[in-house]
Amino acid sequence: MSDAEAQYALSHQLWSEGKRSEAMAAVETALALRPDFAEAHYNRGAMLQTLNRTEEALAAYELVLALQPRLAHAWNNRGIALALLGRYAEAVTNYDRLLALTPHNAAAHYNRGAALQQIGRWGAAADSFARALSFDPRHADAFGCLAGAALHACDWKRVALLMPRLEEIVRNGSAVIAPLLFLGFSGDPALQLRCAENFVVAAVPRNLALPPRRPVRRERIRIAYLSSDFQDHATAYLAAELFERHDRSRFEVIGLSFGRPDDGAMRARIASAFDAFHDIATVSDAEAAKLLRALEVDIAIDLKGHTQGARPAILAHRSCPVQASYLGYPGTMGCDFIDYILADEIVVPREDATHFSEKIVHLPGCYQVNDSHRPLPPTPPRAELGLPQGAFVFCSFNNNWKITAPVFDVWMRLLAAVPGSVLWLLADNDEARRNLCLAAETRGIVSSRLVFAPRVTLAEHLARHGAADLFLDTQPYNAHTGASDALWMGLPLVTCLGTSFAGRVAASLLQAVGLPELATHNLADYESLALVLARDRTRLKNLRKRLDAGRATTPLFDADRFRRGLEAAYEKMWEIAVEGAGARTFPL
Repeated sequence: MSDAEAQYALSHQLWSEGKRSEAMAAVETALALRPDFAEAHYNRGAMLQTLNRTEEALAAYELVLALQPRLAHAWNNRGIALALLGRYAEAVTNYDRLLALTPHNAAAHYNRGAALQQIGRWGAAADSFARALSFDPRHADAFGCLAGAALHACDWKRVALLMPRLEEIVRNGSAVIAPLLFLGFSGDPALQLRCAENFVVAAVPRNLALPPRRPVRRERIRIAYLSSDFQDHATAYLAAELFERHDRSRFEVIGLSFGRPDDGAMRARIASAFDAFHDIATVSDAEAAKLLRALEVDIAIDLKGHTQGARPAILAHRSCPVQASYLGYPGTMGCDFIDYILADEIVVPREDATHFSEKIVHLPGCYQVNDSHRPLPPTPPRAELGLPQGAFVFCSFNNNWKITAPVFDVWMRLLAAVPGSVLWLLADNDEARRNLCLAAETRGIVSSRLVFAPRVTLAEHLARHGAADLFLDTQPYNAHTGASDALWMGLPLVTCLGTSFAGRVAASLLQAVGLPELATHNLADYESLALVLARDRTRLKNLRKRLDAGRATTPLFDADRFRRGLEAAYEKMWEIAVEGAGARTFPL
């Protein structure tokens, strides 16, 4: 064995022992001795990728492929690195090249589908996931992703065919289904818990916990918020003012960001709102956990849950005496390392507590924080928005994947019952648009009565709400930030109270803004109420007046009132921990 090979073998051993810096040093020594050592370049890339040093990992894979252009696993990892860097179109091209070498490669078909879905090519993504399953029917993730692609494309025939199998997989745990995806399929909270539990078992390593840290009383409770969304994102739009308003005489507030940084105004605002702000995007989960411990954080708040970009393994190390889930994910984490979920009596009624692995903290009023500095831009003329003048405009600015066939059936009956009316939707992706237009035609509604709004800036998006007459909510997954945007801009919203957290948010918002009568309990009542309002312009005008007047007075948009309730919850959670008691459900 050469010296280079010995160092390469040593790097493997050191890595398996958890000695990561020593392992990196050994593999780099191997490469210094033998620069054309392709497998050492590959292993170095894999190590760097594990350490979230993705740019460096990509460069390592480029070196591998320059030496061995047909090395399949290097092409595979290069594609993963490109996707992690947001270079999805390049990742697709990468996998096309890999599949030319290994056409029956299930992992490559799967990864190609994952990249395609990130650029909104949901039909092509579904085809790739189906190909992955054809070569590996037991693939752990491909079925769930196939179902998700169908949902995003509004391919409801495929959704209906997949749904029984999806529920069966969740019940028996035979494959991994992303919990966020499952919320769009099912409002069953018991199955949502099972789905989250299955996901955590598959995705989060066990036995990560650090030695426990004894909680002690001190002058200020130290809170850390963890997210990848501290930039232009719905979570930041909602929570920025909260971070700014926290009572610094009682709390020290820290931000830990693991998203891709940008130089936008929201990123700057968020960073300046914290007492300390740490970018941990290139830090491993273990190192991030050690940072939390070194900072002596008392309460860690995960703002991601099971959404895209989440890193639950950070809190799986149990760095902090109290750990809670809030805002980003409307459901249970299904794990034993999150003590609490912050909710309210509407989104998680007491009888649903058995469907959560966390203890429930019922905040006073609505659980959703809102920013009272959200802009109030003027509404442009309808002609500029592609809307017919004088028509009644129903709108639903939800992501298209939240639109289900039963809800769409209601919407089409409303269009039929209100002559000349239109339905204003977000232009999400081309395949969803085509399928929605076809679905309208098959229900007797010409597709020109569906108007699609492009993605625009937050201010432009808020401004256009004034051109609509009534917001129609979705089920089993409501509008969340989208609903508060509508109410902030004075647009009345009709919802149907669902059976799980994700489907009950709009009802909570309506209660907090003083319009509980707009939350119905079934789709028949939802349809009836929407039709009554569409035929009664005076009543709609009065609802708008109530919303406009309530913007400065109702609990939903009172950021300081919300802050006081949340801080009381933090103090209660900390007091329970200091007393040595286990987490417990409590109201405020």
